[in-house]
Amino acid sequence: MKQVMFEEDGAFRVGTILAEAGASFQVEAAHGKRSKIKGTSILLRFDGQSLGAFMPEAQKLAEPIDPNFLWEVCGAQEFGFEDLAREYFGRAATPQEAAAVALTLHANPMYFYKRGKGRYQAAPEENLRAALAGQDKKRRQQEQVDAWAAELVAGRVPGPVGTKLDALLFKPDKTSLEWRAVDQAATQAGLAPPQLAAAAGALSGPEDYFLRRFTFEHFPRGTGFPVTDALIAPGELPEAVVGAFSIDDAETTEIDDAFSVQRLADGRLRVGVHIAAPALFFGVDHGLEAVARERLSTVYFPGGKITMLPESVVTAATLAAGRRVPAASLYLDVDGATFEVKGSESRLEWITIADNLRLEELDTRLNEEAIARGSVEGLHGEDLFTLWKLARSLKAGRGAGDEAPDRLDYTIRVAGGRVSIVPRRRGTPVDTLVAELMIHVNSTWGKWLAERGYDALYRNQKGGKTRMDVVPGTHEWLGVSHYAWASSPLRRFTDLANQRQLVAALRGMEPAYTRDALIAAARDFEAAYEAYAEHQRALERYWCLRYLLQEELRELGGTVIRDELVRIDGMPLVVRTVGMPSSTAGERVKVAFGEVDLWSAHVLARYAGK
Repeated sequence: MKQVMFEEDGAFRVGTILAEAGASFQVEAAHGKRSKIKGTSILLRFDGQSLGAFMPEAQKLAEPIDPNFLWEVCGAQEFGFEDLAREYFGRAATPQEAAAVALTLHANPMYFYKRGKGRYQAAPEENLRAALAGQDKKRRQQEQVDAWAAELVAGRVPGPVGTKLDALLFKPDKTSLEWRAVDQAATQAGLAPPQLAAAAGALSGPEDYFLRRFTFEHFPRGTGFPVTDALIAPGELPEAVVGAFSIDDAETTEIDDAFSVQRLADGRLRVGVHIAAPALFFGVDHGLEAVARERLSTVYFPGGKITMLPESVVTAATLAAGRRVPAASLYLDVDGATFEVKGSESRLEWITIADNLRLEELDTRLNEEAIARGSVEGLHGEDLFTLWKLARSLKAGRGAGDEAPDRLDYTIRVAGGRVSIVPRRRGTPVDTLVAELMIHVNSTWGKWLAERGYDALYRNQKGGKTRMDVVPGTHEWLGVSHYAWASSPLRRFTDLANQRQLVAALRGMEPAYTRDALIAAARDFEAAYEAYAEHQRALERYWCLRYLLQEELRELGGTVIRDELVRIDGMPLVVRTVGMPSSTAGERVKVAFGEVDLWSAHVLARYAGK
């Protein structure tokens, strides 16, 4: 029976012809598989060979054949492989020998161009030289990839990989040698690239990975500050006749606001709300303006922060105790009996900060017991009680109710690798004092700017939707007609921009910004503020999971939010709980914790009863 070698799917195969129908043949391979092939795919016909051994013998004969030698002797014209086999062996070639030459030609397309069925032509010398150079380059590149991958697997980071680590982890060029090395090493080690980098010492842990991912996207030039011109002097300002005090948590260094109380002879009160004035230290044409405009806000997260302004500005403008600093002040004329605000005045001035009061200590003095007693003990106790009564009046005036007394905020602190989670009840007398005076200053200045025709950045809310806008609108939740963020100019660009508009209005100057510039700032701020908040939430979740592992917590109580979502007690952690029965929002349940994956900030949570 006739036997043939044919090409199928880019490979050479052999078989026995069982039937022939015109230009088509049915062939049977040595292992019994039958195929239908076209006559044009048949390269060689022969008889009497062992098909099972044919191709292995041809492969063995092809091994010593040098493709470069064949290229040198085959000439420039097109040729058939059987003719070249006859010339190579110096006689009529056996089927296996002819097949060996065909295999060599087929396996070396750089040397030989395929021209038809079983026919080839030698590549031009210039083309071959370029192809061989490319092949050699690829070989050397793979050797480099192999060397870098071996170092990574061994726990060392090659220099070229280390310098591009963030790009390799977060936006890799998958054709680069560095990425190929990382990918190859990760596959060999059975690790994802971030874990591989951590194992090699390039990342200190998941928290480092999360922070670097965030800064790679939002701070592509790094979190450091560029060199800029020196700050300018605030200039001639009147001197305030009062000393002020601030209220912040213990970690705050960007102290934006402070308060003062004057008791006048006629029984009236003059209450001052004093806001740090970084706008007086650099103008819109200063290099720091571009920095603040790009960053838009300070970024907060457990264990650190990325400030909007450099330390030099914060140090110059922050309302730190014992310092004389410029401020934008709102003075309220208050009826000492009813605590009704009768009038107000805004001014730029120098003010001396007497004290920085801290929330943790204040909560022990200005609390429900002190309110019931009718006095607040300790430093600035009388002023604190007065400010609280004013805050209650302001809150009632805008029609706001009290917050639910069981709502908690949490402060996550990280020190020496250990995590602590400190709860703090919301809606305390201290919270009411600070919040109401900040709402009032933001509302008053927003309205004052609008009445004088100065554009500003407003925080409007309608129908439950909150957005930044340059057109003033009501804030339904707060119950105010105007609400322009202006109380945190060290930490938010919106507040800094509004302060510049306020300064211009107070001095009778042209606005610092055009409406188009403010519209663009509002749009960019919304996006940045949400991204920064998401980063904070992600880091809070990570450190909560670290806390679970640190304290070896296996089960905790929680409150159903909806469906399978449960808010865990004692920390800002929400988990999707497996096996939850049908439950209503607010229902109390127990949650058991399983495996924690810190790299994905995930914990396996199961329903454990009620």
